[in-house]
Amino acid sequence: MTVPTGRRERKKAATRQKIADTALRLFLEHGYDAVGIRDVAAEADVAVTTLFSHFASKEALVFEQDEDFEHRLTQAVTGRAPHEPLILALRREIQALVRHCTGDGAAPIWRMIDGSPALRQYEESMRLRHTESLATAIAADLGLARTTTACRTIARFVIDAFSLAREAPDPETAVDEIFQMIEAAWGVTRPSEGA
Repeated sequence: MTVPTGRRERKKAATRQKIADTALRLFLEHGYDAVGIRDVAAEADVAVTTLFSHFASKEALVFEQDEDFEHRLTQAVTGRAPHEPLILALRREIQALVRHCTGDGAAPIWRMIDGSPALRQYEESMRLRHTESLATAIAADLGLARTTTACRTIARFVIDAFSLAREAPDPETAVDEIFQMIEAAWGVTRPSEGA
């Protein structure tokens, strides 16, 4: 996540983080469904309107790094070194994200998400949005010269790789295995020379 530079931005970021941390603590202590928005706002010592100025919904409190996740994926495409293969850059970023999301303390959060239909639905809508953002970034790279369908397919594979790997017994090995398949799929989408 980018570090805010101005005093006002730092205060806003600190308030946002305080709200997210408070919400997650309450959700894990009492259960996601048992905690309301007003409970989170009161415990974080902010107004409900302040909470909603930082988070659009109760579900967004759980996925507070959503925008950072999406930005990191598109940045893996747009910010990679010249001549660095796309799939290698995406593999490295997914590996880092999986490492972060399977670290110490993550298991109770994922159990909470898996146990809540509202959170699973929100996660799926995030994944669809991330897929579209990533596909747009891939398609915008003129050096890749792939069809829209190929860009969208590879983007979906990459987003699904994150979910599959984080659920695997050995997430890092799973990323490597999945990305071998993604690289093979990307290879067959190369436009033919005579076309």
